[in-house]
Amino acid sequence: MEGGGEEILEPYKLGYSDLMLLSSSFSLESEEMERMQSVTREIMENLGPTGPGLITVIGVPGGSTLRQYLLPLSRKLALLNNEDRKRLLKEHSLGSDVPLKNLDRRVSSFAMQLKYVDFLDVAHDDASYIGVNGHADNVRYPDVEMLEKFQDNDFKNLGDKFKELGFCMMEIGHRLARICDRCIGGQELEQSLLESGTAKGRLIHYHSTMDNIILKEAATRKGSTEKSSNYKSFHDQSKLRGLETKLSENQSNLWQQWHYDYGIFTVLTTPMFMLPCFSQKTREDDCSCLSCGKECPSPSGHTYLKIFHPLKQRVLVVKASPESFIVQVGESADILSKGKLRSTLHAVYRPQELESLSRENFVVFLQPAWSKTLSLLDYAIEHSVSTDQHSGECADESHSTKQELSKLSQEIYKMVPPLSARLKDGMTFAEFSRETTKQYYGGSGLQSKR
Repeated sequence: MEGGGEEILEPYKLGYSDLMLLSSSFSLESEEMERMQSVTREIMENLGPTGPGLITVIGVPGGSTLRQYLLPLSRKLALLNNEDRKRLLKEHSLGSDVPLKNLDRRVSSFAMQLKYVDFLDVAHDDASYIGVNGHADNVRYPDVEMLEKFQDNDFKNLGDKFKELGFCMMEIGHRLARICDRCIGGQELEQSLLESGTAKGRLIHYHSTMDNIILKEAATRKGSTEKSSNYKSFHDQSKLRGLETKLSENQSNLWQQWHYDYGIFTVLTTPMFMLPCFSQKTREDDCSCLSCGKECPSPSGHTYLKIFHPLKQRVLVVKASPESFIVQVGESADILSKGKLRSTLHAVYRPQELESLSRENFVVFLQPAWSKTLSLLDYAIEHSVSTDQHSGECADESHSTKQELSKLSQEIYKMVPPLSARLKDGMTFAEFSRETTKQYYGGSGLQSKR
């Protein structure tokens, strides 16, 4: 599906100081008010029915530092032996929502429920960041010395930093919900988030082909006298590289299949990419530990997050700076806003030319309370996936290009159960969540064997 229908998307960048201003109750001077109105229009256009359904937030205090500390730990956790990993997760109040004993898994995910009662205790007060002139005068940006200190501690601060970054991202989503509510009318989105009580944080490692080789080799050596969590016993690196080719032949070009998130907002860090130390042609140390990795630039310069824009009938490849936070609209926001926000159909692709490359990310899912009733009154349920009515968007394309784009959209939608089949008027969010999971991943789900 990586055809000519793709193009790079650099999402709208919302400054953190503007996020704070727009979500506050401060009165602004007329010139600043005009600028804020322009920013608000940009937000709603990008999150609304004619936009891509996502934006980025930049300049978040401490966000880059926390990302740089936390993301490399996802690979280390994923490649630990089960006993050590289980102990560490318990120590830091983390769990997992994927079967970690499956050696062929594409992702490892480490999760925690983040409570709004704790978030509200640490959330930034408007006055703490917004100066008398309406600017974020007191924002403190990432501290490099603090980052270097964190690196020495490895897993020691895992749970605390997980919550710290999680609360930071909850605040982004919470304040954005308030801004959207003011444009839509009412307080439906913000109140729905607060009533839920919790958000879900996930630290995610997207496995390289090499990672699965490491896991399988560790499993075969479980009885070895050497500690399997270090993976230092496998010295034949050329053998590993040979196995990469065999495994990559059976790997999908997707880390994550096409889907909609079904909550209100999904807030993500820009992903980090890593290579095993031994696979890098030049290195300063002599590390032979296969679980050790080093950050590397994205091979393509983008995130490998791809969205499908129904109006443009195109796959857009998201490009964002490392310090950015990406905010995507979920189906519940689409429903609660009566279509004034549009949910984002997306997937995560994996580069086929680099079998040793892994992808690390931290995600916070913001959703309504499980008991929240979803009403279809005044909501056109298929508006976000209707494609025929927007064929005029591609009027300037050649006939062959139009055919290619049409085929692409049909292939994508074959993998996505329609909202009308998953949601009935009056369903609770819990019922909608169960039905959505069933139709995607259940025994007869569209993605059950993918």
